Amino acid sequence: MSSERTSLVSSRPPGLVDVLDRILDKGLVIAGDIKVSLANVELLTLQIRLLICSIDKAEQIGLNWWRYDSNLTTRAAAAEAENTELRERLAVLERELGQLNAPPTVSEARARAGGRGSKAAPASKRGPAGGARSKKRPAR
Repeated sequence: MSSERTSLVSSRPPGLVDVLDRILDKGLVIAGDIKVSLANVELLTLQIRLLICSIDKAEQIGLNWWRYDSNLTTRAAAAEAENTELRERLAVLERELGQLNAPPTVSEARARAGGRGSKAAPASKRGPAGGARSKKRPAR
């Protein structure tokens, strides 16, 4: 009687647990496109790509996005703090760069000119290229 029972158990169709075990072990990919059109005008396109597998299988094929998702990991607080610190450092560097590229103010320009020890002639007295005044030629 036990041999009859064994043959009955082995010949039964796979149950839900067996199907799920096989899907999670091997993986299942569902891919498809849904397009909604009206009068030959495409209004909406949905591209569906679905992968169902176990975490072990996903890591074997190179999928591990959940390790870095800030909502799913305990390292999220440390990563967020580091991101905040880096953003602050970037803002400081951008401000400093902006100050280096900004034209000097009037007081800075005077301080630079006065610090050289020579007085620069006003632009109206210097002439065409900022050097000595050239003699005017008579009009022809």
